[in-house]
This record gives sequence, C-alpha cells and structure tokens, in this order.
Amino acid sequence: MEERGRGSERWSGATTNLTEMASNLESLQKLLLKKAVFVDDETFARASLTAEQARTIKVLEQRVETLERELDAAITAAARARSEKRQAETAQKAAELRAQEVTKELENTTKVFELHMEELRAKQEEISKRDKDIKLLEAIIQTLGGKESLSGSV
Repeated sequence: MEERGRGSERWSGATTNLTEMASNLESLQKLLLKKAVFVDDETFARASLTAEQARTIKVLEQRVETLERELDAAITAAARARSEKRQAETAQKAAELRAQEVTKELENTTKVFELHMEELRAKQEEISKRDKDIKLLEAIIQTLGGKESLSGSV
C-alpha cells in the first residue's frame, strides 16, 4: 500500500512537471512570435555565413591557444634540456679532471715505486757483496784456522 502511495505521488509530480513544461514552451513560442524578424533569403544567407565564420574563428582561436601552450611547453622542455646538457658537460669536465688527477697520482706512485725498487736492488747488491765478502773471510778464517790447527798438532 505504501508503495502505491509513493507511486501515485511520483505520477502526480511528473504530471505537474509536464504541465509546467508545456506552459513554459507555450510562453517561449509566443515570445518568439512577437520578437521574430523575418528576413529575405540573401540576408539570411549572409547572416548564416557570418555565423559560420564566427564559429570557424572561434575554433581557430582555440587551436591557436592550444598551439601556443604546446609551444610554451616545447620552449620550457628545450630550456630544461639545455640546462641538463650544461650540467652533464660540467660533470664530464669534472670527471675528466678527476681522471687526470688520478692518472698523475698513479704516475707519481709508479715513480716512487720505481725509486724504492732501485733502492731495494742496490741494497740487495750490497747485501750480496757483503755476503760474498763474509764467505771469503770465512774461507780465509778456515784456511788460517786450519793451518793453525795443523801447526799446533805437529
């Protein structure tokens, strides 16, 4: 029962809305008839052409605005790309300078290493020479020691 009550309320509301719309439509028709201007075909054609041209101009203006926005975006992107390129070039120069520094450091380390190697070789030669001298002296001592033990036992 309750649903029927709601349904009839809806129908009555819809009917009222349709009646108001019909009334509004009649008022508009009367207004148009009172205010309507009748023109000849040539004037209508010119007015239609003007209206069409106005619509075309509006579309073209919108297209120009769109293209201007795209151009602004492209200019901004190009400026950003130039900035990124400058940053990359700066970073590349810094990396090249660092590579040069590292290369010089390696060259200096190599020179120091070579000097140490030469010093080690010289010391090794000196040790070898002293070792030979020691062996010679030991041989002499043994020889002399051997003669003393021979002469002491005779």
